[in-house]
Amino acid sequence: MKTLYVIRHAKSSWEDPDKADFDRPLNDRGKRDAPRMGKRLKERGVVPDLMISSPAKRALSTCKRIADEIGFAREKIKTKRDLYHADEETILEVVREVKDKHDVVLIFGHNPGLTDFVNTIQDDTMMIDNVPTCGVVCFRFQVESWKDIQWGSGTQEFFDYPKSKED
Repeated sequence: MKTLYVIRHAKSSWEDPDKADFDRPLNDRGKRDAPRMGKRLKERGVVPDLMISSPAKRALSTCKRIADEIGFAREKIKTKRDLYHADEETILEVVREVKDKHDVVLIFGHNPGLTDFVNTIQDDTMMIDNVPTCGVVCFRFQVESWKDIQWGSGTQEFFDYPKSKED
């Protein structure tokens, strides 16, 4: 069985309109929300084997903050350029490339691709209109190999996001 956590980057700053999209940092809310969601994942007992992030500053910053909360070493984080503004097909390709020795994987990316991906990968009709900033969607797959994951094969375990509850 494989478990995948799909996480959208936390809220980013638009303070500097001349800054390239790739280089936009987290804003104050994003800097607060990422550790909050990391704590929630830790409370759920999440222990990842692998964390893969878009290399965009806001996504990688979110990934690092969550890694700190759940006890995953920052130097083990992998970046994948393909996750930067990826569509659902590209995200599926990234997931299928994961080595089978990893059973629990967290990926960090961007909308609209992440929302499209979570709605296409799941096996039921629990559609999500929008994965909000720092939103987490967890899926389980009844496969031995990441290569065997198909559209509609993921069972959604939970969907959580910063404003879903007070901490």
